[in-house]
Formats: sequence, structure tokens, C-alpha cells
Amino acid sequence: MTSPAPNFYFPAPRVQKFCSQCGALIIQRIPPDDNRVRDVCDNCGAVHYQNPRNVVGVLPVWQDKILLCRRAIEPRYDKWTLPAGFMELGETTAQGAMRETQEEAGAQIELGPLYTVIDVPHAEQVHFFYLAKVLSDELYPGPESLEAAFFDIEDIPWADLSFRTVVTTLEHYLADAKTGVFPVHHYDIPLPDAR
Repeated sequence: MTSPAPNFYFPAPRVQKFCSQCGALIIQRIPPDDNRVRDVCDNCGAVHYQNPRNVVGVLPVWQDKILLCRRAIEPRYDKWTLPAGFMELGETTAQGAMRETQEEAGAQIELGPLYTVIDVPHAEQVHFFYLAKVLSDELYPGPESLEAAFFDIEDIPWADLSFRTVVTTLEHYLADAKTGVFPVHHYDIPLPDAR
């Protein structure tokens, strides 16, 4: 068996087999005073709660152009996205959004207000996008991006965008840009229709 590359990303599993406290087998049941099935250790009593993962990012604008990054990682390799990624422990959503912008685009930004809050329950995620003003046209994309580029509104590569949260955030921005008013948009992305 070969070892994965040092930068290999493997997210923490959502399904556990063994208790992280004592190593005993975990079972699934509804704990007392709860209303959901949880991973429970009958040996030590630990309840292993699972919570949504937060994705944080920005909608960065430079002189009426939108900054997008072309993904160098899965999922959606080679598709365009807003700079965003998973929030780290110990940081705020704003700090995470700025960090992701630096890591993925190497862009210097002035962070603006929270813009979209998107519940994605089928992916067990919540996405937070901030508006941001790009301070320079110099970009230094990191290893998670094949490239970073500015797009005029009419040149956004809609057919090659990575995620529905990116598409809907951009759609809200285009609609709001017509009025110059950019309220917070909070909505959910339903599971795609299986038909």
C-alpha cells in the first residue's frame, strides 16, 4: 500500500465505529433526554454529536469585476468558484473568509458586510459569504487554485461554476447591483431533484 501525498486531504468521517474517549464500539440510538439518533458509547457513556460544517468565503470585487478562482482540488476540480473553504477552529467567520481569500487567490481585500448565509442541509454545511473590496489587481493563487482572475459581469463563466451556493450568491449580487442595495440574503439550497 502506498502512502498518500503529504497534502492529501481526508475529512474527518461522519460515521464513527469506535469511541474517541475509550475505544469501545459505538452504537446508534436516541440518548435519554434527546430526540435524535446519535453515536453513543455504552461503555463510557460518551455521546458523539455531529454538527454542520461552516464554509466561509468572499465575493471580491475589483473595479466592477468579480474575482474567481479555478479549483485545483476536488470536488469540482477545474471549475470556477468564489474564494471560500472550511472555517478553522479558533477563528471567526470573517477571519476565515479573509484567510481563504489569501490562500486561494493571494488577493489583498477590505472585508465588507456579511452578504449570504446559505443552509445546505443535505451536505451538512452552512455557507457564509462576505462582500469584499479588492485593493490591488495583483493575485498570487495558492496550491488549491489553478488560477485566479477578474471577470466582467457579462463574462462570468456560469456553466463552469463549482457550487450552487456560488451561483446563487453571484445571482443575488447581480440583482442587488442594479439598485445599489446589498442586504443580507439567508436561504437554503434544497437537495437536487432526483428526476
